[in-house]
Amino acid sequence: VQLVESGGGLVQAGGSLRLSCVASGGTRGITAIGWYRQAPGKERELVARISSAGTSNYADAVNGRITISRGCTKDTLSLQLTSLKPEDAAVYYCYAHMIPPGESRGFDVWGQGGLMTVSS
Repeated sequence: VQLVESGGGLVQAGGSLRLSCVASGGTRGITAIGWYRQAPGKERELVARISSAGTSNYADAVNGRITISRGCTKDTLSLQLTSLKPEDAAVYYCYAHMIPPGESRGFDVWGQGGLMTVSS
């Protein structure tokens, strides 16, 4: 499976960010899909994820400011983050956890990442 992100770029503080992720190539085994981010000098951290059962998890830092949703075909994922703060600036990565049909072990797939910068 491949994940391709779009969106991001330069956004003003207090503004909104919208990111999209399109999954292709054998998406049947996706058990969870979401977004991580990595700021300079920091570890990659979970932003939000949604499971195939529809359960969502959000980082405390974005809770109340974030909306994620999957498309009708489950192959697309959107993120909207509002009231942007300087600390939201990071490279945002689309992520999927896969357990291929017939397999018992899963693995993670990552998109190429997209830089989002917040101007004050």
